Amino acid sequence: MPDAVSTRLVRLDDAAELTALVIANRDHLEPWQPTPAESWFSEAGQVDGIRAVLAGYEAGTQVPHVIVDGSGALVGRIGLNSVIRGAFQSASVGYWVAADATGPGVATAALGLMVDLAFGRLRLHRVQGETLPHNIASRHVLERNGFVEYGVTPDYLRIAGRWQEHVLYQRTDPRWTIGLGR
Repeated sequence: MPDAVSTRLVRLDDAAELTALVIANRDHLEPWQPTPAESWFSEAGQVDGIRAVLAGYEAGTQVPHVIVDGSGALVGRIGLNSVIRGAFQSASVGYWVAADATGPGVATAALGLMVDLAFGRLRLHRVQGETLPHNIASRHVLERNGFVEYGVTPDYLRIAGRWQEHVLYQRTDPRWTIGLGR
């Protein structure tokens, strides 16, 4: 697993680099994510998207990060979404990595960092991940980070233009179960 992988909060000045990344990886990402508006592939569209997720961050409902390699280049996005407090203390994680960064453990390392954040500073009880059944790479990323498959849901998300079944994974923080100050 690469040591140099890090994540950080997305910033407005990431828009140009993210635009280049989503354009270069359009075909790579298309089978795995909701079909974005054409504006997503423009700097203005990235700025709008970043503003929206930063508003969610300020509201406490999202933690939008970029994935950074050892050279400081952005190689993907990862985020905790749908953060719900109260009795649930849960979030859903979503991520993608550029085609040329897949394989050496970048996504696995980034997810590990987000789980540490979720169970550390954010003090969440549960993180959920969802993936297409045939997305074996994503399933391995989740499993390498201790996520356990707990179900399958039909017509869960509209991916690549059609409603598709997803496998649901979760990881819980055992400190909640044994009552260590949570």
